[in-house]
Amino acid sequence: MAVPTPHIEAKLGDFAKTVLMPGDPKRAEYIAKTYLTDYKLVNDVRGIKGYTGYYKGKRVSVMASGMGQPSIGIYSYELFAFYGVENIIRVGSCGSFDKDLHARDIIIAMGACTNGNYSSQYRLPGVFAPIASYNLLKKAVEETEKKGVNFKVGNILSSDTFYDDSNSGLDWAKMGVLGVEMEAGALYMNAARLSKNALAILTVSDSFIYPEENTTAIEREKSFNQMMEIALEIAE
Repeated sequence: MAVPTPHIEAKLGDFAKTVLMPGDPKRAEYIAKTYLTDYKLVNDVRGIKGYTGYYKGKRVSVMASGMGQPSIGIYSYELFAFYGVENIIRVGSCGSFDKDLHARDIIIAMGACTNGNYSSQYRLPGVFAPIASYNLLKKAVEETEKKGVNFKVGNILSSDTFYDDSNSGLDWAKMGVLGVEMEAGALYMNAARLSKNALAILTVSDSFIYPEENTTAIEREKSFNQMMEIALEIAE
């Protein structure tokens, strides 16, 4: 497929080698305006804002993914396959199942379980286990330790449902799954299929254990700075 693609209006070369990918277009805009210098808007199709600029002299891009695995599946595939992007770092929010994690703590997603069917397209004779790229994971752990942030590394659930009629969170928690979000699984599968690199760094916005700590939409948009800074520091 030639660029522009059906979902991205940018020209070839408009994106940096590494793209930070929040779900929310407003968070993408916040990251660009807060951290990047000499940034420019390179995509605004369907309001999915993408920017490219510089962070401490490094060329970095940030673009929203929208909500859910189908959405990030489209955008990450097009960035990897058609725009020459090598690394995508998801910077998102999640709900925590873990008693040791509180609001604004961080999960670095080593693996992504899913209740979705994204992997069926690969016609595999079994169940694929989507995992992060080790190089990005290692750098993220080192950078998070430097910041002194409370965090855990482990498995998360990429759910296709936000309102879960079966209330299955505790079923996943009994297997050591740390929390739930909606995008990382598809991102990790696209990276594996296209021989690229991916990582999800997630800030706990809601807790199944401590619901009184749950954050607001505005806080999720603008106050999860440590996660954003970690991703920017490890961008290559």
